[in-house]
Amino acid sequence: MKSWLKNHFAYLPSRNSYIIIATDIFLIATAYIGAFLLRFNFNLDDPQVIYSIKQTILIVILVKMFFFYFFNLYRGMWRYTGIVDLLNLIKAATFSSLLITFAIFQMRVFSPRSIVIIDWCLTVILVGGLRLFIRWYHWQSSQNGDSDNLNPWSQLLSGIKRNPKAKTLLIIGAGDAGERLLRGIRASSRMNYEPIGFLDDDPEKANRLLHGVPVLGDTTILTEIAARYNVNEVLIAIPFATHKKMRQIVDDCKKAGVDFKIVPTLTEIIDGKISINSVREVAYRDLLGREPVKLDEEQIVNSLVGKNILITGAAGSIGSELCRQIAKFRPKHLILFERAESPLYDLEIELNHHFPDLPVTPILGDIQNTEELFKTFSSYHPEVIFHAAAYKHVPMMERHPWEAIKNNIGGTRNLLQIAERFRTERFVLVSTDKAVNPTSVMGATKKVAEQLVQLYASKSRTKTKFMVVRFGNVLGSVGSVVPLFRKQIKRGGPVTVTHPEITRYFMSIPEACQLILQAGAMGKGGEIFVLNMGKPIKILNIAEDVIRLSGYEPYKDIDIKFIGLRPGEKLHEELVGKDEEVIVSDHEKIFVIKGNGQQPETLEQEIDQILSTCHLQDSKRIKEQLKKLTAYTYKPDLSLEMEYISRGKIDFSVAN
Repeated sequence: MKSWLKNHFAYLPSRNSYIIIATDIFLIATAYIGAFLLRFNFNLDDPQVIYSIKQTILIVILVKMFFFYFFNLYRGMWRYTGIVDLLNLIKAATFSSLLITFAIFQMRVFSPRSIVIIDWCLTVILVGGLRLFIRWYHWQSSQNGDSDNLNPWSQLLSGIKRNPKAKTLLIIGAGDAGERLLRGIRASSRMNYEPIGFLDDDPEKANRLLHGVPVLGDTTILTEIAARYNVNEVLIAIPFATHKKMRQIVDDCKKAGVDFKIVPTLTEIIDGKISINSVREVAYRDLLGREPVKLDEEQIVNSLVGKNILITGAAGSIGSELCRQIAKFRPKHLILFERAESPLYDLEIELNHHFPDLPVTPILGDIQNTEELFKTFSSYHPEVIFHAAAYKHVPMMERHPWEAIKNNIGGTRNLLQIAERFRTERFVLVSTDKAVNPTSVMGATKKVAEQLVQLYASKSRTKTKFMVVRFGNVLGSVGSVVPLFRKQIKRGGPVTVTHPEITRYFMSIPEACQLILQAGAMGKGGEIFVLNMGKPIKILNIAEDVIRLSGYEPYKDIDIKFIGLRPGEKLHEELVGKDEEVIVSDHEKIFVIKGNGQQPETLEQEIDQILSTCHLQDSKRIKEQLKKLTAYTYKPDLSLEMEYISRGKIDFSVAN
């Protein structure tokens, strides 16, 4: 009895619960009076009828409320009303009608038998209808055209499926993501899961039912629940969880010895693409703990909607995500400029599938080829350019500095010249923190690219707005640490880290691209925008976390080996140079940098000189010229270079 009372009445102190109960009392009374109105053709002048209503209405309300409690109508959440809730309502209305009939018979009060039948119908229609309306209203407010969400009523039946041979499943999070996952599991005959409950830290949801599945408590009892119900797998459905909360859940799952997975990325959540088919393994980015980006979408829309957009390096990690996000802002035409054939083809297929009404043109080209660029601009007249094409691998560029010069500097200048000639509205260079006080060829070339953009912003006689967006590392890009660590773990280790104290700034690719779009929309010309990357993270900590997420223990199952810093590699990266001033912008995650660029004539002449010597492939000469180009902020660490030369090779197998 004590347990029953706890389960059914523990949530009653909630103000919302009182409102819900008061609403149901009103609907029950309305249904009962409405039954008399319908029975007597809306004529209640008969004193006997009025007396009958007065004598019985309180009993009707009390009996129905009792059965509403008994059949758990107040444990469900109206916004997630399903078939289980409707069946419980029908049961409650039926049993209460039977008891009311018996009570009225015993009281010998005048009441035609048809009153009970009409009252039963009106109770189900009014009480059930309100719950379904709330569900529809919530769906209508949140739906965004995704095909999985077009018909909320067809998903009501998802609550009646059961699979006795299925694996027991615990869902963390009883919000929208958790509810959609539950529906996906119930609606799919291929899903070998049986949800036994939810855990949610919202006290308002404790002891509630969601499609008949109980909210068992908060996340602090995960290990206890996993043991009590023999949980086989945990699905984490809290897309906005903090870094600390995610780590707690992952650690508890490991302690309990259960498998765990997570809902899709934040971008997919926003797009309404939550489904059981997109549940994936927990990745390191889920432990990064960065807050969701708040965008001024109106500002971004104004800068992109109805315009021809060109993205260079379109099939790369940043370029491809920029394409996906830009496509949502209804541009007139998306031009994909890329030198890698297969990734470009794959991206075209993806965009055509998800955005069938958007004209997408892939161009297989190289930014070093001015004729190809001129042809592209003549044909499509891009109004906004996002320049993400660049050579980025530090060790590789140390070995081939002439290629970095031709692509990162020469290619950028080609694009700037043609953008100015065709009076492009906006030009956004995607840059890197390695451009700050560079010690690598790659960083130095990106530093010069930044200077070029500022040069064109200052000398341009057109209305083109030239700007730079600078940020640190992104998780999951080709050649970054996490994919490399996973490959090394798959081979059995060891995981290689250059230095135990090395740190880097990190953010997710979607977050970086959202902020690039925001900065590009904010820019008035000449700015270097720096993204707020948070605190730097030790690469060693990332290695240990990725090993644990793979189901192993660092140093025990998979060893970590320190191999030493490589030429051009810093121990700690910087986002702002010593001669640069930080200015707060209108966006909390975007800063503006003001610095001292080189004089235009000096920069242009020296770029011509260094490009003219690239064919000689003289590393020493090129690096000396790079120093001059960057006003001697480029300082290569020759001691590291000599150390690697003495070893006879440079190791390309470790990401930065």
